[in-house]
Amino acid sequence: MTVHVKVDRDTSILASPANSHNRIWPELPPVASVDPGEQLVMELRDGMDGQLDRESDSSSLESVELGANHPLTGPVEVRGARPGDLLVVEIESIEPGSFGTSAILPGFGLLTAGFDRHYLVRWEIEGGVARSADLPGIAIRGRPFLGCVAVAPSWELFDRARAREDSLAQTGAVVLGPEAPSARPAIEPYASRALRTIPPRENGGNLDVPQAGPGSRVLLPVHVDGAMLSLGDAHFAQGDGEVCGTAIEVAATATLTVSLRRSEDIRWRPTFPAIEFDEPALAGPRPCFLTMGIPVDEEGVNHDMDFTLAARRALGELVDWLEAERGLTREQGFVLASVAADLRVAEAVNVPNGLVVCRLPLDVFES
Repeated sequence: MTVHVKVDRDTSILASPANSHNRIWPELPPVASVDPGEQLVMELRDGMDGQLDRESDSSSLESVELGANHPLTGPVEVRGARPGDLLVVEIESIEPGSFGTSAILPGFGLLTAGFDRHYLVRWEIEGGVARSADLPGIAIRGRPFLGCVAVAPSWELFDRARAREDSLAQTGAVVLGPEAPSARPAIEPYASRALRTIPPRENGGNLDVPQAGPGSRVLLPVHVDGAMLSLGDAHFAQGDGEVCGTAIEVAATATLTVSLRRSEDIRWRPTFPAIEFDEPALAGPRPCFLTMGIPVDEEGVNHDMDFTLAARRALGELVDWLEAERGLTREQGFVLASVAADLRVAEAVNVPNGLVVCRLPLDVFES
């Protein structure tokens, strides 16, 4: 059986909120339910919420309601999922639309000085390649992936995230608040209290990790009964870091299968999402394992865009995995990571939680 979740991809979530939400909350009711092993097809708005089209130009960005961005399709209940389990989201395909956008928004992005004007690039996508009259002579080959993959947080995780982000905001760091008028669904207390979707957290969310594409398995720790899976922010292509703040943002249709790894059967449960994937290589697909880290320290304090801390958390996750799943001592795992694993900045703009990934090719294991 295939479950199909539809949204109006050509209309903003503000006007057509059915089967969608744009905040993180522990108790949103599901829009659909699936059993483990069932196929799920989800229609996704682009990360700019369908507010831009072929007739838009750079001036159109001035009227975009940014509080509505990152609209997510869902949540979808996975029957039988329990806190402590791992939800496995196996991505079968991502079919991007034929039109995409990339934008510079003043004050947002890794470089802000000297970029004080709105700027829009409109992409036409055909045959797996994006081209734009706004960026002539350039051809971007597609590598579609899901920017946002999230499950619902528990109330305990929600309260921790809210408290640490509020504390960080008091230091002057950029932390986006609720903005109730653009929250959907427009219900209380959700609209006035729910977390924004821009930063990634322990429950996933706006990861912007290009490895979350077809053929990959995204591992998400389950925090609530039913897991409550949501997807969105599909990208046709993106460089590591997403440095100007946007990728090639597209509407898309994602086809996936969900399964569960039970808490009693797993030796390792990640703090943050992880990904199992095959990396293209000359000798054939190369199996890899990827962990993630955000700048939240072991005491639960949120630091502002601290990539060193995020790298430590991603590396620590990998060392923990090597100990639990591969039987290495922590010293052995630390050395193996040093000689074979790669740390990369996956996204450098999703304030306040820059995200670093640690990738290990699994062909280092001879058996």
